[in-house]
Amino acid sequence: MSQAVDYIIVGAGSAGCVLANRLSENGKHSVCLLEAGPPDTNLWIHIPIGYGRTMFDKDVNWGFYTDPEPNMLGRRIYWPRGKTLGGSSSINGLIYIRGQKQDYDHWADLGNPGWSWDECLPYFRKLEHNDLGPGPTRGTDGPLYASSIRARHELVEAFIRSAEANGIPRTDDFNTGVQEGVGYYQLTTHGGWRCSSAVAYLKPARGRSNLRILTRARATRVILQGSCASAVEYQIGGQSRTLKANREVILCAGALLSPQLLQLSGIGAASLVQRHGIPVVRDLPGVGENLQDHLQLRLIYEVTKPITNNDQLRSLWGRARMGLQWLLFRSGPLAIGINQGALFCRALPESDRPDVQFHLGTLSADLAGAKVHDFSGCTYSVCQLRPESRGHVRIQSPDPLQPPSMQPNYLDAELDRRTAIAAVRLARRIADTEPMKDLMAREYRPGLDARSDDEILHFCREHGATIFHPTGTAKMGPRTDPQAVVDHHMQVHGIDRLRVVDGSVMPTLVSGNTNVPIIMMAERAAEFILADAARPPVSSEVPH
Repeated sequence: MSQAVDYIIVGAGSAGCVLANRLSENGKHSVCLLEAGPPDTNLWIHIPIGYGRTMFDKDVNWGFYTDPEPNMLGRRIYWPRGKTLGGSSSINGLIYIRGQKQDYDHWADLGNPGWSWDECLPYFRKLEHNDLGPGPTRGTDGPLYASSIRARHELVEAFIRSAEANGIPRTDDFNTGVQEGVGYYQLTTHGGWRCSSAVAYLKPARGRSNLRILTRARATRVILQGSCASAVEYQIGGQSRTLKANREVILCAGALLSPQLLQLSGIGAASLVQRHGIPVVRDLPGVGENLQDHLQLRLIYEVTKPITNNDQLRSLWGRARMGLQWLLFRSGPLAIGINQGALFCRALPESDRPDVQFHLGTLSADLAGAKVHDFSGCTYSVCQLRPESRGHVRIQSPDPLQPPSMQPNYLDAELDRRTAIAAVRLARRIADTEPMKDLMAREYRPGLDARSDDEILHFCREHGATIFHPTGTAKMGPRTDPQAVVDHHMQVHGIDRLRVVDGSVMPTLVSGNTNVPIIMMAERAAEFILADAARPPVSSEVPH
C-alpha cells in the first residue's frame, strides 16, 4: 500500500474497528487504521474478568487523570481509556446496553434528522448476535455478541427480589428501548471470551489486502489544505510520518483525544487555538466543550456469607478453582466479570423514566480494579443516567503528546446533586429489604455516619468516580447550534473530507453504557461514507 489511501481512520476503538471493516468490505477502497496502542495480544484483554488487570496497565490503557475537580474536594479523578486494538471495548466491563428510546428521539429533536430510536433500531439489530433469540428489537446475525448470564448468583438473586419488593419489575431484556426493571446484564462475550469491537469487526477483516493496520502509531494532527482535510501526521517508532487521504480522514480517537486532535489541527475555539500558537483553520467554539460523563457512586457492603469474588480471589484454592472452571468449561467468574446485577429505575419522584442505573458487583475494593477487601463484600454501583453538568477538554500546549486538560465538572448542576443523594438512599433501601437485608452484615462505605443530605453529598464528592463514559465533546447538531461540531452525517462543519465518529459526537449522553451505542453510530457512519463515495467526485485531487 502506498503513502496515500482512500480513508484514514484514527483510533481502533469501538467505532474505528467497525469502520475499518465496513469501508474495506467491498474491496473498492484502500483503508489505513492508525492505533496509538499495541495489538490486542494481552491475554487479560480477552478473559472477561481481566479488566481488573488492564485497569492500570499503561501499555493498553491511557490512564488519564482529570484536572482537580472543584466539586469533588479538589480530587483528580482517574479516567482509564483503552489504548489497543478494540480501544475501550477491550478493557471495559462488557455491559451490553443501548439506552432508552427517548435518548435518540431527543437527538433527532435537537436538529439531527435520522437519529430517532426507530431510525437507529435497524442498526442496533444489524450489529448484534443476541442469544435471547429473534424479536422485534433484537438481532441474531450481527458480529457483536450479546450473551446472557446463565449461572444464577445468590447475591444477584437476592438483589432482584429486594428490588421487586420495592416495586421494580424483573426483566430479561433491557434493550427494547424501555429500560425500567431489574435482572442480569447481557455481556459482550462469546464462549467465555471477550467480544471486543476488534474481535467482532477487525479480526474478520485483517486478511484484506486493501486494509492496513498500524499499531503504536500516534496521530499528532490532521493536515489541511484550505478547508479540506488532506492527510494525517503521525509518529511511529520515534519518527514522524505523513499519510495522505484521497477521500476522507475519520477521527475515532474518542471523546478525549478526537477534540484534542481537532484543536491541534487548528479547528476549535479561535482563542484557545491562537493561545497555543496554532493557526486557526476553523473557529468552532464547541470543540472540546459539552463534556458529559456518568458519575459512579459505589456503596460497599460486607456480606454475611463467603459467596463473593473476594472470597475466591483471597485464597489460592479459590483462584485455582476459578481458573480451572474457565480453562475446562469457559465458565465461572473469569467468564462473566464482576458486574452481573442490573437495575434501571427512578430515584427522583418527578422522573417519568429511569434516571439511575445500578451495577451490582459481586466483589468489593476501594477502587475499581484495585485489590479486593479482606472480607466478603459486594458493591452497589449507582449512577445518574442523564446528568446536566457539563465540562470540557482543551489542549494545554501545542505538544500533541501532552494530555489535554479534562474538566468534567461533576455535580455542578443542582439536579445532579439531588439525584446523587436520592440514588444513595435508594441503594440503601434495597440493601435494607429482604432477602438482601439478610445477606448484608454492615455498610462499609459510606457507613452509618452519613445520614443527612449534606453528609451523603460529601460522600459522593469524596468517593465518586467515573463509570467510564465521557462523551459529547464534538457535538452533533445543525450549524445553527453554536456548540455543534459535526452535522448529522458526522462531517465537521466547514471542513471537507473530515468526520468524527465516536462518543464525542453524542449531543447528550445516552441512558446507560456507551460501547454498543457507539458501535451503532459507526455502522450508520459507514453507510453515510460509502454513499458519498458512490457519488461522482467533484475532483479527483485534493485541492491546493
